[in-house]
Amino acid sequence: MESSVPCGHSNPLLSFSNFIHQNCPQPKHALAAAATLSSQQVAKSLAGTKLFTVSNSNNEFVLISDAEGAKSIGLLCFRQEDAEAFLAQVRSRRRELRGKPRVVPINLDQVYMLKVEGIAFRFLPDPIQIKNAIELKAGKGNKGSFDGVPVFQSDLLVVKKKNKRYCPVYFSKEDIEHELSKVSRASRGVGVSQNIMVGSLEDVLKKMEMSERNSGWEDLIFIPPGKSHSQHIQEIEA
Repeated sequence: MESSVPCGHSNPLLSFSNFIHQNCPQPKHALAAAATLSSQQVAKSLAGTKLFTVSNSNNEFVLISDAEGAKSIGLLCFRQEDAEAFLAQVRSRRRELRGKPRVVPINLDQVYMLKVEGIAFRFLPDPIQIKNAIELKAGKGNKGSFDGVPVFQSDLLVVKKKNKRYCPVYFSKEDIEHELSKVSRASRGVGVSQNIMVGSLEDVLKKMEMSERNSGWEDLIFIPPGKSHSQHIQEIEA
């Protein structure tokens, strides 16, 4: 049985902390558990989301130089069309590249574990979602640019299933709006944005890495674009 757990808290997502403590209360015994979330626990929350990158015929990442030119990093795209554009650049600029480069999919949880091992990556977010994030921030009085990969969340979508709490986080504003339209009439139409908070994937992951077990942060679950939270939860529980 899956149920929504609204809490009436709808401040802009300057930090996920307020949301976590509001919707995922810390057990009394948690103070004794000083251990932080493991890399495997964080990676598990990212399972199912597919990214795209460019590799050579040896299945090695095609790397680019960072802004300072100090090191080489892999480019990971949230849209396949952006990876195809990167591939075209690789082919035009690297005639000497050995093998045939091609676009390949890679799961976000795998990327996270590679990052833990010290491999450097740069995310290329969906520009539509960057635009959505900027507009959401502006609507809440925070004008300016947006850094990182946008993620969207609403306290109206926290669910409890089989004695486990899930706090879904979306990569697509359109997906979370669709979900909100199913749970509350008040979240439909022009007022839907008031129930959506936005943050960056990079900041959320950092906070998860620093958080203790049983603090509520392990309840976060990232929903792949195009899927509902109920569909994704069913898949990971299968």
